[in-house]
Amino acid sequence: MAGFDKVVSSYQEAMAGLQDNMTVIAGGFGLCGIPEGLIAEIKNKGTKGLTVVSNNCGIDGFGLGILLEDKQIKKMVSSYVGENALFEKQLLNGELEVELTPQGTLAEKMRAGGAGIPAFYTATGYGTPVGEGKESREFNGRQYILEESITGEFAIVKAWKADRYGNCIYRHTAQNFNPMAATAGKITVVEVEEIVEPGELSPTEIQTPGIYVDRVILGQFEKRIEKITTSD
Repeated sequence: MAGFDKVVSSYQEAMAGLQDNMTVIAGGFGLCGIPEGLIAEIKNKGTKGLTVVSNNCGIDGFGLGILLEDKQIKKMVSSYVGENALFEKQLLNGELEVELTPQGTLAEKMRAGGAGIPAFYTATGYGTPVGEGKESREFNGRQYILEESITGEFAIVKAWKADRYGNCIYRHTAQNFNPMAATAGKITVVEVEEIVEPGELSPTEIQTPGIYVDRVILGQFEKRIEKITTSD
């Protein structure tokens, strides 16, 4: 990449450097706001032994779920199993290590990692299996547990628009975990629906500054609906 221009032209270039046994932090919530093409490229590369940090693991046959098919994921750090039967099967069979983490705590682990904060106290999980073995401390008469932050070698993120400098904005609920994930990767790759020229995005609109972003790629998205519910 030359200068501030972070746009790459291929998924191979976007995910260059990803190796076995790395940690990948992925934005998205279910199938909303997931970097579909970047996940597919990890599938194509055949990278294995991955630790994936994401709210959940997609569904069978789509999203992060496709990485379970060839057992490319060694460990999932997530808040719930969701609609993924293969995730559940591998968890129960002991084929997949799973660290279930309260949803808000998971978001803060990413945010704190990106901010350079190594750990933080939270009341969530105290007195439950989540808090077992963790340091605890009382503040203002309430007990809190110490949670370590999360960083990864790669962060993969889906945004609505980005300029060539990597400044990003998200669309509605597709924002979800993406801004936190974007800050927590040593290499952050953003897949977007539209690339604009620098100056076209208002500074007040930008939700992830380009300083956090290393690569930007224009994607094509299926945007599959996780569960269709209709009325009569």
